[in-house]
Amino acid sequence: MKNGDDFLNFLPCDLSIKILTALEGPSDLVRITAVSRNWRRFVIRHGLCKHLSLQMFPQLSRVDRVNELGGSTKGHAGAGSSNFMEWEALEREHRAYAFLARCCLSTTAGDCISEAIIASSTDNYPEESICNTLEPRDRVARTASYWSSKGQKNPAVPETLTYRLIADLCVVTEIKIRPFQAYFQFGYPIYSAKSVRFRMGHIKDADESCQDSGTDRFAWTYTSQEFEMAQENRLQTFKLPEPILCIGGILQIELLSRVQRQEIDGLFYICMWGIIAVCHMFKLWDAHYLLLLVFRYLNLQKNSC
Repeated sequence: MKNGDDFLNFLPCDLSIKILTALEGPSDLVRITAVSRNWRRFVIRHGLCKHLSLQMFPQLSRVDRVNELGGSTKGHAGAGSSNFMEWEALEREHRAYAFLARCCLSTTAGDCISEAIIASSTDNYPEESICNTLEPRDRVARTASYWSSKGQKNPAVPETLTYRLIADLCVVTEIKIRPFQAYFQFGYPIYSAKSVRFRMGHIKDADESCQDSGTDRFAWTYTSQEFEMAQENRLQTFKLPEPILCIGGILQIELLSRVQRQEIDGLFYICMWGIIAVCHMFKLWDAHYLLLLVFRYLNLQKNSC
């Protein structure tokens, strides 16, 4: 800067914040902090990395505080310790959000479903289990590989399929679903849902043995709009309006309204060949430190199953 002039010293604070938050993301702010000590202090003091991260991923509004694990705990007794601790917290938060943003932007996309947790209902278990939706082949040992719900007289009864993602934090961009076509039934009916909705979040209770698929078991940090499903035997892509940060690594697919009635029993069913979630995967650590985001939901009392 010419003659050592710094625009932060001349512009009103609000205007400086507006300029800096107009950058593309927290990664640019990290570069700015290397310009001078004054710029670094300004960025950290006003939480600009957090501000831009919340713009990228509103789901981060659930973050209550940031803990840094594996590092030394610093502290000073006596006068000024309160100011020091406050600055330490601001720096810790700055590192966490800057690191999170860098991870989000540097990962590669892929199918991120790790395992099937539970379906709201299954017609013939385990032959028609939710696990079949993760099988890339249509047939296994000459048998169709698909999930089927139980039959219902009311076509409005929904179904849910719940999955665990490969990481606790994933940036999900789109989800692909292929309805099942019963090639062994007359007319080759397609057992699709009328529409679909997606939820992302985390398990409230750490007890993995709990098999309750109801809403009490999960806390949802994101719920999508409804997407209309085509009544076709093809892999249908549902692109989310914006990349969504899944906090907690749980994806639930809500299948809304049944379309196809089975001629044998007169009941409505929903059946699926396969499910794919396309997202950017990362884990919150590197060679130097581990960042743990502590969420408000961790303070909730655990629900018994």
